[in-house]
Amino acid sequence: MTRLLDETLRAAVRDLADGAGPAPDLAARALGRGRRLRRRRRVAVAGAAVLAIVAVAVPFVLLRPRPAALPTTPAPTVTPSPTLLAPPGTDWTTRPLVLPGGWVVTRAQVKGGSGSGFLLDRGRNRYFATDRYDGIFPAPTGSLVAVHDDDRPKDVGLIDLASGKTRWYRVDGALSTPRWSPDGRRLLFTTHRVDHFGFIVMAVADGTKQTHLVGPLGWSCTDFCDFTWTRDGREVALTLTKKRAGERGPRDLAKGVQLFSVDDGRPTRLVEMPGAPASPDAWSPDGKLVVVQGQQEPLLVETATGRVVNPLPSAEVVWVSDDRLLYRRPLGRGDFVLADPTGRELVRQPLPRELVDLEVTVAPR
Repeated sequence: MTRLLDETLRAAVRDLADGAGPAPDLAARALGRGRRLRRRRRVAVAGAAVLAIVAVAVPFVLLRPRPAALPTTPAPTVTPSPTLLAPPGTDWTTRPLVLPGGWVVTRAQVKGGSGSGFLLDRGRNRYFATDRYDGIFPAPTGSLVAVHDDDRPKDVGLIDLASGKTRWYRVDGALSTPRWSPDGRRLLFTTHRVDHFGFIVMAVADGTKQTHLVGPLGWSCTDFCDFTWTRDGREVALTLTKKRAGERGPRDLAKGVQLFSVDDGRPTRLVEMPGAPASPDAWSPDGKLVVVQGQQEPLLVETATGRVVNPLPSAEVVWVSDDRLLYRRPLGRGDFVLADPTGRELVRQPLPRELVDLEVTVAPR
């Protein structure tokens, strides 16, 4: 481009610029438009972000499993405390010591037969101390007491507390302690003589005896091999064992209880159960349940099936009714307890201080 042409072009541009009028609101309009564009961009960006979050969150919410319901905590089971009766007073010997369930203490003696102890005189309704005999065994009803003297091992004495008279009867050698029938009319002995094994039933009215020898039963007898009465007094029971000869264990494993007729001594039936009943009162009044000493613990058992219902604190129990048991607590001072068949204590009765360390016998009032 020539210099003349360049100068001519510049002059034309200046003339046009001088002729253009100023636009006073142009800047304001430009700033406003810029603000509007920025707001639109921010709204668009924010909307896009929200849509992105919703797009991610909605599938997550829809696919997320419902939270499991919190487990409800069961209310704690509250076991009512037993009713605690007051200890007997110092004058306890002046009247029968009535236990929960209505039974009474009839005898208390040092375990092992030292002779010293207390005996209930039902006719006078009071206790008296005695140390004359090595074993005293009051009948569950009436005024008779069977006594044992170590100096007369083959004999049993019968004392009538009402009359004060004592009669002695020759029974046999190697005898167990006498066991009263539930009606108080007969005594049961186990004879452990070398030449024969069996049981002897003696009528206390006149001393007549029936001796029943027992032959092989296919199983050995358990523990001390002693016969006991059943609750109705029509049969006697012998617990048999499944333990093999020489096998060691805490106690013989019982197969069941073999029952024998009192009248002729013949085996009648075998009731399978995992232990030995301690007394006729261990059988429930209706005969459906029995408390036995199992191999490791006392057990409540169904007599029809041999099924163990539940363990119990003691095997030395008496059924005072179809649903109440009376036993002496194996711990502490040996209070007597009235319990239900589960072993739950209902009433607890302390013993007089003089009886705490003695072996105690109870009977219906």
